[in-house]
Amino acid sequence: MRVVIGEDEALLREGLRHVLSNDGFEVVAAVGTAVELEVEVARLAPDLVITDIRMPPTFTDEGLVAALRIRQAHPEAAVVVLSQHVQRRYASELIGQRDGGVGYLLKQRIADVRAFTADLRHVQAGGTVLDPDVVAVLLARATKISGPVGELTPRQLDVLGLMAEGRSNSYIAARLGSSEKAVVHHTSNIYDAFDLPVAADDHRRVLAVVRYLAAAGDVDAGGGR
Repeated sequence: MRVVIGEDEALLREGLRHVLSNDGFEVVAAVGTAVELEVEVARLAPDLVITDIRMPPTFTDEGLVAALRIRQAHPEAAVVVLSQHVQRRYASELIGQRDGGVGYLLKQRIADVRAFTADLRHVQAGGTVLDPDVVAVLLARATKISGPVGELTPRQLDVLGLMAEGRSNSYIAARLGSSEKAVVHHTSNIYDAFDLPVAADDHRRVLAVVRYLAAAGDVDAGGGR
């Protein structure tokens, strides 16, 4: 898998290069600005792009803007953005452009190298990966408003959170000490509560759920970002 990295902190940039190279990834470029990132992606056509959200010169959202442009201009490239902190609107904007091939992870997750590289491969294969802390923020905001989320049972909320992280029914069942049949029953009830059609593919079900939670969070916040 060919990867381009965008990260302004030299130590983290080289650390990512080292970790990925040791796990079989081919890092074809590693740059320190969003402008360089877009140039290298256009030049090298990588399979996966990993970028920090906050990049020079303002260190606000240059990396996110670059990621959105890359997803638009190079739909064949999967994109994973890294952040120090949870920003709800970043998740909403990333998943809003097209289905699958996207991830939003907190930098602290890199410490678990095996899980991190597994998430990268999942995204490159067309999946969706959201950091558990990001999902927790979406759920917390959504439960503050009147509506379907507030009416879910505690176990349904557990299932919903893992669904939004991109987990399979078998993973959810093992994590919760339940059966896959019970998980399917819970997911069916969640879809009914949200009035969402059951999707044939797991990635679309994740996106549908996350988009619902993001929309609920936006209502709760009065549309502010």
